[in-house]
Amino acid sequence: MNRKKKNNYTSLYAFGGVFVVLVAALVILNLSGGKSDLYGGKKISSLNPATQELLNDPNYQNIILPDQLKDKVNNKENFFVYFFASDCPHCRATTPELMPLASDAGVMLHQYNLREYQEGWREYNIEFTPTLVYFENGVEKERMVGGLKQEGAAEGYSLDDFKQFLDKYKGSVTK
Repeated sequence: MNRKKKNNYTSLYAFGGVFVVLVAALVILNLSGGKSDLYGGKKISSLNPATQELLNDPNYQNIILPDQLKDKVNNKENFFVYFFASDCPHCRATTPELMPLASDAGVMLHQYNLREYQEGWREYNIEFTPTLVYFENGVEKERMVGGLKQEGAAEGYSLDDFKQFLDKYKGSVTK
């Protein structure tokens, strides 16, 4: 009888130990939060709330990281970059129209989120978002500053303006 009681306690302690380890692992995983592949493995919880909202939006999946952009510049490539801020209302109105337009044109349109990578404002002389830039041989050749022209607004571009800009350089873009 004494031996049976001892086995029951041993089983109970083993079960309790496993339970405590599993609960601790679960707590640690929840505290660490998920990581975003789009943003180079940054913790999702560290991203701006507006960026978090866009993580699963199909129009915001071509994110280019600062080091990747620097590599393209240093490699003297030809490419487009769409500088946006995840909390910019003009960007939120423009991006869902611009990304399908770029896709239809066969253009890879890299997206640089200035809300997450603030150094981009200074490094690429960005004053307003959105800004669409074409780089030739790693050097900026031309840019469009501003988004889609809103009804009743004096400033902005039409979809045809964006299409013409993409078409103008798409033949020289490197992959």
